[in-house]
Amino acid sequence: MKFKRIFLVVMDSVGIGASKDAEQFGDVGTNTILHALESANLHLPNFEKMGLYNLLNDTDYPSIASYTKAEEISNGKDTLTGHLEMMGVETKIPFRTFTETGFPDALIHELTTRTGRGILGNCNASGTEIIERLGREHMETGKMIVYTSADSVLQIAAHEEVIPLEELYHICEIARELTLKEEWKVGRIIARPFVGTPGNFTRTPNRHDYALDPAEPTVLDALKEKNYDVISIGKISDIFNSCGITESIKTRDNLDGIETILRTMERDFHGFCFANLNDFDSKYGHRRNPIGYANALKELDDYLPKFMESLKEDDLLILTADHGNDPTYKGTDHTRENVPVFVYFKGMKESCRIPVLHTFASLGATVADNFDVKLPRIGESFLGYLK
Repeated sequence: MKFKRIFLVVMDSVGIGASKDAEQFGDVGTNTILHALESANLHLPNFEKMGLYNLLNDTDYPSIASYTKAEEISNGKDTLTGHLEMMGVETKIPFRTFTETGFPDALIHELTTRTGRGILGNCNASGTEIIERLGREHMETGKMIVYTSADSVLQIAAHEEVIPLEELYHICEIARELTLKEEWKVGRIIARPFVGTPGNFTRTPNRHDYALDPAEPTVLDALKEKNYDVISIGKISDIFNSCGITESIKTRDNLDGIETILRTMERDFHGFCFANLNDFDSKYGHRRNPIGYANALKELDDYLPKFMESLKEDDLLILTADHGNDPTYKGTDHTRENVPVFVYFKGMKESCRIPVLHTFASLGATVADNFDVKLPRIGESFLGYLK
């Protein structure tokens, strides 16, 4: 069966159990969704109808959706790597990280010289923590706050009344240019604006990511080349550096993302809608907050019936994730996990357990197969299982 529109919703970091190579990443025993739900003693009735507990418990009770798990083959467990693989690009050499050392002096010198602003931080830190710790000094000196994490990122935080958004974005563009050098090449530069006063700082929705162009054309490029609509919701456009995107809609949080997806379902278009719901990862996974994580899952669960009702007869809905981030695990890093895949359309005659997808790229292959565009090098379409 072929569809006029496909909605692929990425539940950022909602892993469903350690991958077979988890030991190489130090992540044996992780299971983001299971451990979050156990911590909060919560149940997800609508995800249950879609097959979630079949995946968690290896059962095969009747479901309204088809379901499976997907394995990652790329060398990494971050947002950029996971999304790129979904659209057909395998990352064999992981992006550079500076978690242990901070950024090299030469890079910091170039950044301060080019921007005319000093730097605070230059360390591995939580975004909210470093803003609270250095925000007052930042406001007094005008120096920008630079930090990284376990991901391949260079993040720049600034108060919107100290460094205006336009300037902060320009600073990030300079940082992106500098980090194209092989020895400094990070996956993303992230602008992290905030407002408020010392002791009461809050990050604003004006975050902007500056990623590398994908190493090769993706399924998004193939769709755009054939004049299909490719609508990005959330940070998708930033992840792909706008490559292959025909329309980008930014969102503030999960709820805004959910409502934006529902509004997009009401529109008339022909092609692909690719959405990311980021709160699971940024607000709860990295902060090791399993109760908050579980409540965010319940919020999405509550909206699933509305998603299904809003689909047109020739629409396909796919829910998945890009990596894990077990909120009960040690540290603050992502976790190497398989991800769930739920597939639903109106008029489904027979739901099933789809065989395990041996690469995230099978999602992109399915999208490409549906729209008869060039298939990615990796991945196999599961379109034939949908009846």
